[in-house]
Amino acid sequence: MSLAERIRAEIAAEQDDLVALRRDIHAHPETGFEEKRTAALVAERLKAWGLEVEEGIAGTGVVGTLKGKRPGNRAIGLRADMDALHITETSGVPHASTHTGKMHACGHDGHTAMLLAAARHLAKDPDFAGTVHFIFQPAEEGLGGARVMIEEGLLDRFPIDAAYGMHNAPESEVGTFALRPGPMMAAADTWTATFTGTGGHGGAAAHLSTDPTIPAAHFVLAVQGIIGRSVAAIDTAVLSVGHIGAGDYNSPNIIPSKVVVRGTARSYRPEVRDILENRLKEVAAGCAATHNCGADLHYLRRYPPLINAATQTDIAVEVAAGLVGRANVDDDLPPRTGAEDFSFVLERVPGAMIFIGNGSPERGLHTPVYDFNDDILALGATYWAMLTRRELAG
Repeated sequence: MSLAERIRAEIAAEQDDLVALRRDIHAHPETGFEEKRTAALVAERLKAWGLEVEEGIAGTGVVGTLKGKRPGNRAIGLRADMDALHITETSGVPHASTHTGKMHACGHDGHTAMLLAAARHLAKDPDFAGTVHFIFQPAEEGLGGARVMIEEGLLDRFPIDAAYGMHNAPESEVGTFALRPGPMMAAADTWTATFTGTGGHGGAAAHLSTDPTIPAAHFVLAVQGIIGRSVAAIDTAVLSVGHIGAGDYNSPNIIPSKVVVRGTARSYRPEVRDILENRLKEVAAGCAATHNCGADLHYLRRYPPLINAATQTDIAVEVAAGLVGRANVDDDLPPRTGAEDFSFVLERVPGAMIFIGNGSPERGLHTPVYDFNDDILALGATYWAMLTRRELAG
């Protein structure tokens, strides 16, 4: 029996407890920066297994530190996210959310359980040289918990030489992994265009008003021209409108004095991100000026692109292949336009995020029927354990 097989068997021997833990977290979802119960559970387990534990980073973040029994100066960070989403669950599973309007629809319950299982295993036999920090992060879903942890000194208090993350992929089969070097997930930004005019009576005196709905309408159409004519064909970018607001529903005969258009922008390279911001501002101003209106465009840079370092990607591929076979590890995953705030960590430290197959395409991420597949808990935890031993081999 290989080392990987032995570790997986040892972790799988505690499958019942691991499943109960995962389902308990699932039944009690907590959204961003409110993960008090989850954080307390994580800290309690880590302390019981003898790890050094720091709590309260970014409010509810937890870091457990384990030193290997062999001398070594290298340190790595392994990260799991803990927060849930504002979704009402309709999965019908016995362990469904007990909190109306909140559910673990992205698998962070499983991510937390897998990393805890790895911590427990490694604490029993810390046969590695150096230090591993188990990072349990709040508020990944849109609130940038990783950024806040860094701002509160995460990487200064727990310096690391490499960082790793893992996310489940329902569309991929159990027993598979996937990642790529370089940009793997997109930068996610939010923009708001505000068009202003005088407004007026839309029936009796439209000719006396300056109507911001007209430049707003032209702007919505012109936005797609930015992708087609300002972004190189070999680059990937997305601009989408998600909100248009103006006037009062009960006053359709009144031309509003303000129209607000909001949307999202996705890109992979800093240069393309700059193009999107600059062109949105120019197009909004041009549309407004043509119709004698004002325009203001605010561009909020939220999550940077997630960029896997080549060396750490190779290590992740090696470890995953040792678990499921090289043919079941895709190291050329097409870049995804979804975003992930682990990108803030990878801006500062070389590392890699990997996707683990969840084998449940009918229960997609961010849907009310989603549920994490407990069959991959031991596999994911074994990946973390073997990755630690590989990175901290001494």
